[in-house]
Amino acid sequence: MGKYYFPQNFWWGSAASGPQTEGRVSKDGKGESIWDHWYSQEPEKFFNQIGPEKTSEVYTKYLEDIQLMKETGHNTFRTSIQWSRLIPNGIGEINQQAVTFYNHYFDELIRNGIEPFVNLYHFDMPMILQINGGWLNRETVDAYVNYTKVCFELFGDRVKKWFTHNEPIVPVEGGYLYQFHYPNEVNLKHAVQVAFHEMLSSAKAIEAYHEMNLDGEIGIILNLTPSYPRDEKNAADVKAASIADAFFNRSFLDPSVKGCYPKDLIEIIQDLKLIPEMSEDDLSTIKNNTVDILGINYYQPRRIKAKEIPVDHEKSPMPDDFFDNYQMPGRKMNPYRGWEIYEKGIYDILTNLRQNYNNVRCYISENGMGVENEERFINEDGMIEDDYRIEFVKDHLRFVHQAIQEGSNVQGYHMWTCMDNWSWLNAYKNRYGFIAVDLKKDAKRTIKKSGHWFKEMTTNNGFAD
Repeated sequence: MGKYYFPQNFWWGSAASGPQTEGRVSKDGKGESIWDHWYSQEPEKFFNQIGPEKTSEVYTKYLEDIQLMKETGHNTFRTSIQWSRLIPNGIGEINQQAVTFYNHYFDELIRNGIEPFVNLYHFDMPMILQINGGWLNRETVDAYVNYTKVCFELFGDRVKKWFTHNEPIVPVEGGYLYQFHYPNEVNLKHAVQVAFHEMLSSAKAIEAYHEMNLDGEIGIILNLTPSYPRDEKNAADVKAASIADAFFNRSFLDPSVKGCYPKDLIEIIQDLKLIPEMSEDDLSTIKNNTVDILGINYYQPRRIKAKEIPVDHEKSPMPDDFFDNYQMPGRKMNPYRGWEIYEKGIYDILTNLRQNYNNVRCYISENGMGVENEERFINEDGMIEDDYRIEFVKDHLRFVHQAIQEGSNVQGYHMWTCMDNWSWLNAYKNRYGFIAVDLKKDAKRTIKKSGHWFKEMTTNNGFAD
């Protein structure tokens, strides 16, 4: 039997976001985000036409939810402040109802022994800023930095773990390359500019936090998706995988941790004549304001082969001009999400960070398994028996444990997510939570089998096979 126990004070918990959980109530003062706007314009694009106002109702149910976090063994929990809730117009007047809500939310977490980890941007651009270009507009960087300073001033006396962005590559991919986030463009030039402004805004927020001399840590959360070549002995496959890694991982990882962009990515962007607009001191700002801590979201690997499919010249240039995706025979799949399950990827990420990124202080900020129609697994007591989720977590934690034994500076593990929540265009199609949410019964919460297991596991600070 294997035994997998973790260091003292390991961070056990889960992650969520404001726009995916809080919901709306009448006269809450929240401004319109890009998701509120998009849903109002094209509700048919959202699964079952469920929009962002019908999320998990945390705005009114957070007291109950925090007790459920305790019952499921949390000592930490990550959520995000909604920019559009706190500062409805993106700049200017602060919504005092939002201040009251977040104060109560964070205070209640702390009172129950759960440390709040707070992310500052989770895809929820205030619509009024998007109208003026969103992340394409340099003024949005300034507005964002001002917003972060407001957050630090309001909540920084209690919140000690801050994160500037969650998965900043996703607004780039979804909004400006592959059309699954607003504003649905296909424009690599815009994608590059958006990515640069996001990275610059992160560095400037880190700079502002450190200048305020608050006694916490600030970092960024990246979805690191390892790129594996089809054939490690084939130079063309290896090069293709390296390019994919540069576009989707190192584009944010290197400047966040090392303070500089990867040379191979710079060369490609220069060759394409897509160097983003920037001010004279922007690169030095990025260089001098790297992260204190790195959050790692891991769900799946990326399998890559040398380019074989003809380039789509209508959309070119695109990252896909340099590689093709590869479906490895015999891969283990989550059929509901269409993602490969490859547990060793989490170990490979941590090993890479240890060997090539100065063993940066980090934690697993998301890891999860979405499953459709989980009500199939409700037992006679009304509990969902999600043994598949328990095995998923165990299988990943074994590799996290191995990485720790080899010296990785990983500090914790957060599952996505605490309770079933709304997920962008997919709404509630795939459920990820330790806690079920019944939308037909006033968003009633019920702990799943995995939630009870997580409580036992975290109480023991590990598990045995």
